[in-house]
Amino acid sequence: MIIGLISDTHIPDRADKIPITVLEAFKNVDLIIHAGDLTSIRVKKELEKIAPVLAVQGNMDRYNNLELPKSIKKNIEGIQIGVKHGEVYPKGDTQQLYYIAKELDVDVLISGHTHQASIERIDEILLLNPGSPTAPRLTDPTVMLMKIENAEIDVEIKKIGKPVCSALNFEKK
Repeated sequence: MIIGLISDTHIPDRADKIPITVLEAFKNVDLIIHAGDLTSIRVKKELEKIAPVLAVQGNMDRYNNLELPKSIKKNIEGIQIGVKHGEVYPKGDTQQLYYIAKELDVDVLISGHTHQASIERIDEILLLNPGSPTAPRLTDPTVMLMKIENAEIDVEIKKIGKPVCSALNFEKK
């Protein structure tokens, strides 16, 4: 099974639409998991044209009244996968994410919030953050592809092209 991982799209507040490069990267996936901060349900509907979508509520989704679960737990081919936006401070604190994974009792935790892609293993838990395809912070825009086969996981960070906006896009006039 191939799963597209995405987070922090912030549409329409930081970008007008999902970049075409994301749609191309996800063209052969069986499932898409969005780790929050869609900011518009239109994002989920657009991604559902490619594959079924699981999405959780991010901190910005609450302000936009998106009725999404705060966390999801799903067994995929014998691997327990958890999804939570990952609002921990400092942002990206892997020890706190590890404990969230333990609370959810999952093998893999997919989170977002930092707008930076990361892959980290702590003990028996794999922590994944696909970054942001539209509003990356001090990095390239990214999504991830996760392949699960015979109880083995292969994860790839996909750079998806020029960001629509970025913390680094500043031009002095």
